[in-house]
Amino acid sequence: MRGKLILLVEDSKKVQNYNKKMLERSGLTVETVLTLADAGAFLDSQTPAAIILDVGMPDGSGLDFLRELRQTSKVPVLLLTGYSETKDIVRGFKRGCDDYLTKPYTYEVLLVRLERLLKNAEQVPETITRGLLTLYLTPQKALVDGADLTLTPKDFAMLQFFVQNEGALMSAGHIYEKVWGQQMGGDSQALTNAVSRLRKKLCGCGYTITAQYGSGYMFERGEP
Repeated sequence: MRGKLILLVEDSKKVQNYNKKMLERSGLTVETVLTLADAGAFLDSQTPAAIILDVGMPDGSGLDFLRELRQTSKVPVLLLTGYSETKDIVRGFKRGCDDYLTKPYTYEVLLVRLERLLKNAEQVPETITRGLLTLYLTPQKALVDGADLTLTPKDFAMLQFFVQNEGALMSAGHIYEKVWGQQMGGDSQALTNAVSRLRKKLCGCGYTITAQYGSGYMFERGEP
């Protein structure tokens, strides 16, 4: 468990500082954010081993954030919240959390819950294989013939979406909505750039992403 990166999403600076100090004392690496917007920005560039997520955040609901996260990521999430009614706990699990801990709590309980999440994630290395391409879903990693493609979380999410929809012609707008979690609008450059990056990195794996002008993209057998 030592050295693993934990993202702590908590709007109380006091709680945040205490948990960060105690988790780091246990050998973990901790990144803290005070808003859901900052959490999203962090996840666009890094994939933590687990997330400790508060529900009542100043810029939205942690449950809504979790629901969107589950569209592209299976990173373990521990909800840490003051909402303790049965209906709240059930809603948390339905939205995709891996564990639910209500306030007040002791640090010892928080740590043992987190240790269990990390251990379970290590024991279930979910993979998807297509030719020489292998996707490890937990933790997120993509390899071609054993070489790490070093993808950003967003590029990994897009590649996973393509692989899971092999052979399907999908519009740019549909892909953007599923991967970015919002409508594309008139700017398709981010999607175009991501597809271009992935196509280059997939060279030699036996699969590629083809573009059909005016219709969209398809993940299929072949080379660029």
